[in-house]
Amino acid sequence: MQKLWLRLSALLACLFSLASCSGADLVNAFTPEEGYRLEEGLAYGPDPRHRLDLYLPEDKAPEALVVFFYGGSWEDGDRGDYRFVGEAFASRGIALAVADYRLYPQVVYPAFLEDSAAAVAWLRARHDEPLFLLGHSAGAYNAVMLALDGRWLEGEGLSPCGALAGVVGLAGPYDFLPLKDRDLKAIFGPEEERPATQPVTYVNAEAPPLLLLSGDADGIVSPRNSRVLAERQSAAGGTAEARFYDGLGHIRIVGALSRPLRGSAPVLDDIVAFVETETRRPAAAPSC
Repeated sequence: MQKLWLRLSALLACLFSLASCSGADLVNAFTPEEGYRLEEGLAYGPDPRHRLDLYLPEDKAPEALVVFFYGGSWEDGDRGDYRFVGEAFASRGIALAVADYRLYPQVVYPAFLEDSAAAVAWLRARHDEPLFLLGHSAGAYNAVMLALDGRWLEGEGLSPCGALAGVVGLAGPYDFLPLKDRDLKAIFGPEEERPATQPVTYVNAEAPPLLLLSGDADGIVSPRNSRVLAERQSAAGGTAEARFYDGLGHIRIVGALSRPLRGSAPVLDDIVAFVETETRRPAAAPSC
């Protein structure tokens, strides 16, 4: 009862100070602080943004490890906002790491991909469980690019098909040219070089399985991105599925992982089912 009152107090404090209140604050106010172990601020590199938080099941070994990359247009985001994501997976027996990465204007493409690959490599060196990537929006771009364009993980001594058991993208931009936003133009460089920044450019048969989830009410990143990438990856001989949720918008799809909104769509159930299915498959050959 005391913990319930503490969470209610946190929610009321947020509601009465809306200038500093975010959707993450609201859902985190109802996220349990028990049932998992949290290792905070683990350094995977030298920059202050090279930090991750690791959520582990409380009383059993994890079945798999998921690395989560958040969205924010490569300009915003903080791992501390995603406790609700860590709790969601740890409560289902799956470890989850939330990784910060450098953002614009500190860096531009491809530095955030290099950071994402470094976080994966750091975790892979320390954990033996089947490893999955999960991202929302810009974070889904990061996750999918690591799966499709081997340069980033290869730079860390890994290969996508050897290191990754699967990748899940939530409302990700995978085929988003031409760019109209001024900051995005700065982030992704000269126009003639931008096709090389698009995930659809790198479809291939050896990539790990992709599950691309979108809401059909997303007005920020068109669900077309998920459909087109799934179609092209399948045509290239790879494994990819696009799945769409009725009435779900861009933020609500990641919010559906939280306890207050979990009943709005089976996002968590679908991801966990994908992780469990791919975990049971035989490991890829080292020469892939």
